[in-house]
Amino acid sequence: MTDVADDRSGRLVELAVTDLGIIAHTRVVFAPGMTAMTGETGAGKTLLVGAIDLLLGGRADPGMVRAGATEAVVEGRFAVGDDDLVLTRVVPVDGRSRAYVDGRLATAATLAERAAELVDLHGQHAHQSLLAARVQRDALDRHSGIDLGPLEAARAERRRVVAALASLGGDAGARAREIDLLRFQLAELDAASIIDPDEDERLADEEDVLADTVALREAAGVAGELLAADGGAADQVAATAAAVDGRVPFDAVAERLRSVQAELADLAAEVRRVGEEIVDRPERVAEVRERRQLLVELRRKYGSAPLADDPDRRGSGLLADVIAYHEAIADRLAELEGHDARAARLDAEAAVAAAAEATASRVVGRARRAAAPALARAVEVHLSELAMASARLEVSVGDADPGDDVAFLLAANPGSAPAPLSKVASGGELARTMLALRLVLSAAPPVLVFDEVDAGIGGQAALAVGRSLAALGADHQVLVVTHLPQVAAFADGHVAIRKEEQGDATVASATPLDDAGRVVELSRMLAGTPESERVQDAASELLALAARERGR
Repeated sequence: MTDVADDRSGRLVELAVTDLGIIAHTRVVFAPGMTAMTGETGAGKTLLVGAIDLLLGGRADPGMVRAGATEAVVEGRFAVGDDDLVLTRVVPVDGRSRAYVDGRLATAATLAERAAELVDLHGQHAHQSLLAARVQRDALDRHSGIDLGPLEAARAERRRVVAALASLGGDAGARAREIDLLRFQLAELDAASIIDPDEDERLADEEDVLADTVALREAAGVAGELLAADGGAADQVAATAAAVDGRVPFDAVAERLRSVQAELADLAAEVRRVGEEIVDRPERVAEVRERRQLLVELRRKYGSAPLADDPDRRGSGLLADVIAYHEAIADRLAELEGHDARAARLDAEAAVAAAAEATASRVVGRARRAAAPALARAVEVHLSELAMASARLEVSVGDADPGDDVAFLLAANPGSAPAPLSKVASGGELARTMLALRLVLSAAPPVLVFDEVDAGIGGQAALAVGRSLAALGADHQVLVVTHLPQVAAFADGHVAIRKEEQGDATVASATPLDDAGRVVELSRMLAGTPESERVQDAASELLALAARERGR
């Protein structure tokens, strides 16, 4: 049995559509692998594709809203790894459309960005990633194994050198002015010789002491008097000790009192010493105040300057910020003063980087031009199988190295000039071209939707389309709108879209089919007579043929 796309690889698990066109409400659960969506003309098949297009950021036209409803709602639930992602688009009759990602309001652009990672829509739709020049270039590189590493490294080195040159400053006058300013600031900070970030606090404490010498000496005198004068603390303790001395119950108390007496004597001596050392020093007070004022000025000027490692932030005005600024401008001045020498070195590096980039560009350009025909031929093989035997695909690579200007051009008919895929007029031809490309290219979103892929074909070509879509379904989830039973027979799952009259309104619904239901639907598609046993036998045979070809 042929494997199909992983159930949790990013597939569309469920699509819910409410009040869109003739769809009142339908909810479809999609299987992995290939799913065919079929129904009578006008039944609403393209509405399901249009619903997916809305999730991809497609144009929200109020005319899409079902008659009598106020808004249309499309919800897609995707399995991404072990999680679910729910994308929602709401189209009101009046006002602008709304978009939601996992229930949170988002812009249509954000919705489209998330959906584009998961879904590619092929047909007559704008949201086809392979129409973008960048995607076509990347597809050529991946398919041909072109090594972009040396070119990317050379470009990164050139950007680094250019940025380094720009940081030096190209304006000699501006550079000279900055050097003068930095020299002045550096001289001012060097003269201040700030090395202690807590110096301002320490000086504040010293000034408090110096400014209060009279009061301090008076305090020392009072303290000494209270401790050592007649009748002072020392005398009181001595008298107390004498009162209990020699009395056995108070031996311990007497001992402690004698210790206190000795301690009080020491304290009295210490107070006298400190008091004697306190002298008026008006010159030191002036020095401290002058230094503190200088530090205040320097903090004001440099403590709130932009930080060297983050110019968008400023210092907090502390002395530590002044010290940091001092170090930063010293480094910047050294850098500017060494500008000419560094600029010469960078100019030499720039020349080397430019040469390396030019060499790498030539290598990539040659590789792309050499690989382009092989990719085109590989796609043309599939185009031939898909009823486009006369079509010619050209992979154009620009003349300028490294050949970044890559374009896929298609000549769908003999004698017609190759034109960009976006200019292909036929939706069927475009869809089959995209199918052929997807069969050749390995990288693609996990969910591929094909509309009009079978337009204008039948017979063996239809079988080839079905076979090709089924092959894609082994690695991707493939949803295809088809009118051909040969295509639908190759599907892993089958959804029938039907419409019916409900009063004065026509309402469409989508129903997954079991094996018996598929036989009936294929019979309708084959001959329009689903009740015919002969046609049902043909439908069963077609399903069996598709199963055999898929090895199931």
